[in-house]
Amino acid sequence: MSRAKAIAFALPLLSASLVAACASAGGADKAETEQAIEAAMAEELAPATPEEIEAARRADPLTKANFWGKEFRKDPTKLDVTVEFMQALREIGSHERAIEIGSKTLPIHPESAELHIVMARALMSENRPAEAADFYYRAAAIAPDNADAYGGLGLALDQMERHEDAQASYEQALRIQPGRVSTLANYGLSLALTGNLNGAEAKLRAAASSPDATARVRQNLALVLGLQGKFDEARQVDPAAPDATVEQNMQTLKSMLSPLRDYGALREEDGGGAAWPEEVDAPAQEEAASPPKLRGSLGGD
Repeated sequence: MSRAKAIAFALPLLSASLVAACASAGGADKAETEQAIEAAMAEELAPATPEEIEAARRADPLTKANFWGKEFRKDPTKLDVTVEFMQALREIGSHERAIEIGSKTLPIHPESAELHIVMARALMSENRPAEAADFYYRAAAIAPDNADAYGGLGLALDQMERHEDAQASYEQALRIQPGRVSTLANYGLSLALTGNLNGAEAKLRAAASSPDATARVRQNLALVLGLQGKFDEARQVDPAAPDATVEQNMQTLKSMLSPLRDYGALREEDGGGAAWPEEVDAPAQEEAASPPKLRGSLGGD
């Protein structure tokens, strides 16, 4: 967007007092009036200071979204502002609005891997994995060394039930960034969904051993251990979990595993309702409402 368009976009934001002053200028010198308008508009369009930006980043999600919305209106062509605005919108659950902003801005910055990734994450939050996968593919093509692109692509492919392709994408993400917790966790869940519980346990143990591991990672490891009948180990993995939750999960798993079935049979018995992994920064999704139901989540961190 040109400077002229940005100014036109900001005109409605000028204060009523300025408009009134200009209207009453009657016999005032035309050049002075135009200079006053330009000065007021320049002040209105001035970017936020570093101090204002830092304060906004510490603010609550709604305040942050309002701040970046104002900055975006000042100049919708700035890439860093667009990304911040889209991320702030996602924090308050406005994923559709983030997609709308991204769709309008991508033609201006077609080579921005970061913008493609934020767009893909918003699409994932709207349960549109096929579209998200396309944006992750593009991000990976633009930035082949970006682990976020490959980790997110794996997640989208898993939700499309393309598990082997998803696992190959996780492998690539881990080659770029070994030990990446979200990728290890999602890889483990992907392996579990294809019946490879030993492989799933190994990946989830690696994820859970990281200082960055969340409670969800430990819950998922406990679940995979329980699916193998390792109930004592499952209890030890997440000692902070409420006893009632652990006990309910263990009882549910025991009923599913008596007699022991393979994972494919368990999924069939459960209506195929296992919840999918999630990307590192995506909000938690609702669990599938199909019995038997475990307390906790099968999603990643």
